[in-house]
Amino acid sequence: MNLLSHPRYQYRFDPKACETCGGRCCTGESGYIWITLAGIEQMAHYLNLDIEQFSIRYLRKVGHRYSLTEKKISQENHACIFFDTNTNRCSVYEVRPNQCRTFPFWEQFQQNHEEVIKECPGIVI
Repeated sequence: MNLLSHPRYQYRFDPKACETCGGRCCTGESGYIWITLAGIEQMAHYLNLDIEQFSIRYLRKVGHRYSLTEKKISQENHACIFFDTNTNRCSVYEVRPNQCRTFPFWEQFQQNHEEVIKECPGIVI
C-alpha cells in the first residue's frame, strides 16, 4: 500500500481509494476551485483553447482571483465543471489546479481530522 503523507498532518492518504470514491472531493456544496494564471494557461493549452475562450467557458472572477466554474448535478450538489459524472473522474486530471493536486492536505483539515475523514475515504489515521 503506497500511502502519501505530509509532515504537518497526522493522517496519511491512500490514492487507491479514488478508484471507488465517486469523486467526493470534486462534488458537494458550491465553493471555489482556485486557479492561477499559469494554471489557466496550462489548462487552456491542454484543451486547445486560447485564454479568452477558456476564460469565457470555464472561469469566474472572485475579487482579484479566478475560480473554475461549477455545474449543478442535483438540488444540493455541485461539481467542478471538469468532473465527468459518467466516469466519476477529472477530465483534465493531468493539468488539474494545485488546489486539487494538494487534496487532502489542505490547511483547513490540519486540525480537523473528522472533517477530512467524512470527505475522503482514502484517509488513514
